[in-house]
Amino acid sequence: MSDRKSDIKVLALVGSLRAASVNRQIAQLASEVAPEGVTVTVFDGLGELPFYNEDIDNADVPASVTALRAAAADADAALVVTPEYNGSIPGVMKNAIDWLSRPLGNSALKDKPLAVIGGSLGRYGGVWAHDETRKSFGIAGPRVVEAIKLSVPFQSLDGKHPRENAELVSNVRDVVGKLAAEVS
Repeated sequence: MSDRKSDIKVLALVGSLRAASVNRQIAQLASEVAPEGVTVTVFDGLGELPFYNEDIDNADVPASVTALRAAAADADAALVVTPEYNGSIPGVMKNAIDWLSRPLGNSALKDKPLAVIGGSLGRYGGVWAHDETRKSFGIAGPRVVEAIKLSVPFQSLDGKHPRENAELVSNVRDVVGKLAAEVS
């Protein structure tokens, strides 16, 4: 972990694989508006992870898993930005949680602060998926910061990029700052 608040590394995991997804745009916005001394890095390899299978979680684990675990180990905190699919967590995010939960009791995110935010088409902006994601990560090892919440109904963006919404920009900056403050 970082010794000083001036060099905090936050790993952003995005629950949508689409290149133009609004959730990816929100994660990139977090990187752009992070407070001084905080770096947010968006991990782009979740789509390359095989489905979790304990039979392949060994010394020869796939390179995509090694990359995810290394990025998580190098981070001081994690920011999960996810949509809601069919009222719940996207499969790609659940799969990432499963890989990051191992080795059991000593995962790469163990005891690190983690916040879940994002948006979705529903009028509540993905609240159910965010709650399920918090629950699953809470079991997997990180210290989920329940007080940090941001659920964005996509219609509130009027079809514009998230960085064009001043309130959302402010809220995302606030989320990153609060998450960084949780790093010990």
